[in-house]
Amino acid sequence: MAGPEQAAPYTRRQAGATQAGATPAAALTDALEAIGTGAYVVNAEGRILAVNSLAEKMLIRPASELIGRDAHDLLHRDAHGQRLSRTQCTVRQAFHIGSTAQVEEDYFARGDGSVLPISWLITPYDIGHDSGTLVVFHSCDRRQTPEGEPGSSSTPLSELDRLALLAETTTQLTSTLDVEEALRRLVTLVVPRLADWAIVDLIAERDELWRSIVVHADGDTLLHREDLQGPMPPIPPHSPMPLSRALRGVASTVAGPETYRQEPDSGIAVEQRRLFDTTGIRSAAIAPIRSTREVLGALTLGRAAHPGTFTTADLPLIEDIARRAGLALDNARLYERQRKVAETMQNHLLPQMPHVPGLQMTARYLPAPDASQVGGDWYDAFSLSDGATALAVGDVVGHDLEAAAGMAQVRNMLRAYAWALQEPPSQIVSRLDEAIMQITEVTMATLVLARIEEVGDGHWKLSWTNAGHPPPLLISHDGLTRYLTDGHGILLGTGAGRPRTDASVVLPPGSTLVLYTDGLIEEPGHTVDDGLQRLRRHAAALAHRPLASFTDQLLRRVRPAANDDDVALLALRTPERV
Repeated sequence: MAGPEQAAPYTRRQAGATQAGATPAAALTDALEAIGTGAYVVNAEGRILAVNSLAEKMLIRPASELIGRDAHDLLHRDAHGQRLSRTQCTVRQAFHIGSTAQVEEDYFARGDGSVLPISWLITPYDIGHDSGTLVVFHSCDRRQTPEGEPGSSSTPLSELDRLALLAETTTQLTSTLDVEEALRRLVTLVVPRLADWAIVDLIAERDELWRSIVVHADGDTLLHREDLQGPMPPIPPHSPMPLSRALRGVASTVAGPETYRQEPDSGIAVEQRRLFDTTGIRSAAIAPIRSTREVLGALTLGRAAHPGTFTTADLPLIEDIARRAGLALDNARLYERQRKVAETMQNHLLPQMPHVPGLQMTARYLPAPDASQVGGDWYDAFSLSDGATALAVGDVVGHDLEAAAGMAQVRNMLRAYAWALQEPPSQIVSRLDEAIMQITEVTMATLVLARIEEVGDGHWKLSWTNAGHPPPLLISHDGLTRYLTDGHGILLGTGAGRPRTDASVVLPPGSTLVLYTDGLIEEPGHTVDDGLQRLRRHAAALAHRPLASFTDQLLRRVRPAANDDDVALLALRTPERV
């Protein structure tokens, strides 16, 4: 049975459907037809935009009498068929709140003058160009309620409860891109509502099978049985046993302990017998977890103390839940793979720190939380032809693969200029600015370029220029802090052609220099000055730490929790006075 959330993919395709000749109303109607009970969609004014055929039948009204009418005026009644004021109407109240709600008993007026007792579910619904609301309703006239399937002693979910569960499953599972969190939400949705045991078997890389979750409901507490989790035997290609069939995507099945009493035909059958014997499960329903591309695993719901036994009538609901879980897990896995690719790419583009006698140097790069946001933040440190060492931190505008490619171009061009031309940082950056506008696709970028060299008596001189970048932070051994705000100029890529300046300072013994990108200090709802002050305060407190610990702790403490950007950080420390 399909749930109301299945209509969402249709609404997202409305523009394309309209171009192909279908109207938006027709696309809405097609979406509603996938729902296995009465349903209609209203606009922001409460007027009906589309209705499915089941609603027409239940309300004894053709679509022509429904579309365009105010749903409250046309349908909403009390138990005696009298019109309701808008303040008394529970549907109308939920409509104005704009959140998902449901009521077990209400009344709609039918076309023949009778009143239909109903249960309804109302939820916000995307209609592309405007906000809408989906109303799903089911007759709760007991005379029309079919009897449950023989053999089941549990009270089956009502049609409205089933639809609500499916809607909640979709909402919960699609709002996370973490595999472990998706599994946790899945078992919370079905246990103890449908069963007191939930087992998830997932197919990993190279077709290895892993029993990822075995959860038991003890009252309101979910207990993980780690002793039953772990690696599983391979999936047999021809076994007729229920779990083996589900893992091949063949079928859903109802099973019990007796199913696995016979001579086992595979290692999986042995594990299943152990599962039933250990848990006391007397009735189980097993369904494949599928994505659009492949079978990802299987969901098993088991009843030990939970009343009733599973029957084939329960399988469509469990299959729907497993299908939604499959889509969510597939998205989460794709996200994790994309994130690993992005991190690997970025890390390969970033260099190793050179060895400079007397200086300590370390660098860190943290990607943006969104795996698709491959950033343009970068750092660099390399030896120059005159014996000095170049330091750079920059940020190419953008958060995509083009930004990462542009970052690599800028970094490599900067290296070439700095090595070949023994010029001050400001002149090298000016040449770089001219070049990137002519021979790269980089639109804008910020950059700090510095050179550091020993000037005798254990002192080190830093010279730098700043092209629109956050200022470097200098921290003394005693925790005194100073932002190096001199040498500041316009960012790269503007075409303004303004002259750039240099600044220099002799670094005190045992001092720490921090170059960083704006992802470390910027936070929604806060000013840049707030971030700079936060960085200054924590850097001072950490000044006594070894450099690697200083860098790691600084990132952990200063990077905002709401950060949606990547961060590059380069830190160096001069030697203590002998």
